[in-house]
Amino acid sequence: MISSDLPPSAAEPRKQRSDGVEARQLLLHAALRLFAEKGFAKTSTREIALAAGANLAAISYYFGDKAGLYRAAFTEPMGCAQDHLATLDPPDLSLRQSLHGFMASFLAPMKQGELVQQCTRLHFREMLEPTGVWAEEIDNGIKPAHAALVGLLCRHLALMQADDGLHRLAFSITGLAVQLFITRDIVQAIRPRLLDTEGIDAWCEQMVNYAEAMVNIEAAQRSTDPAQASLLTPSLHSNASQSAA
Repeated sequence: MISSDLPPSAAEPRKQRSDGVEARQLLLHAALRLFAEKGFAKTSTREIALAAGANLAAISYYFGDKAGLYRAAFTEPMGCAQDHLATLDPPDLSLRQSLHGFMASFLAPMKQGELVQQCTRLHFREMLEPTGVWAEEIDNGIKPAHAALVGLLCRHLALMQADDGLHRLAFSITGLAVQLFITRDIVQAIRPRLLDTEGIDAWCEQMVNYAEAMVNIEAAQRSTDPAQASLLTPSLHSNASQSAA
């Protein structure tokens, strides 16, 4: 297990030198590939340094230790789910603007090509051979991002509180983007041009259309379901009652 209570001297890397960006990236990418192929326990720091063409001390210099390098390989290339929060918070944005910002941010790593596939493989391996990093990502990144998306949907559906149906809607919207990461190998084999930069941008627009349609369908269903009326804000509750009459 990767301890979350590492002493500062081991867990925190030194400040990066201006001339060390390339060396750090080489180590990060070599580690990502090897960790994805073999897992944390079966990958040695010596092996990573050799693959990156770096000396062993560079890992300690840039990442603190093997655990710090693993965390960096797990989180940095694709970013943290919490990075999407800024696209969901502004209350003055329209539903479509918010959904577009969310999807564009979520799909941006797909433009990194094979690198993102290695990240996906590492995430799957972490689920099968947990080190604790995936649990940290859920608590510190995914849960806050999901809560922000649920809050956005509550605002645009004028709901006082979220119910199971709203959480299902949020998971379904996120799933539109997640499935592309999971099926990238298949898409690459069948229709590779869908994964170039223009293809990802077009896919983003299409997913925003789908997500907006899902929200509109949810709104329509709730407006005709008396059992949902108690969840509406007072003004909409009144309107719903008048419509039912």
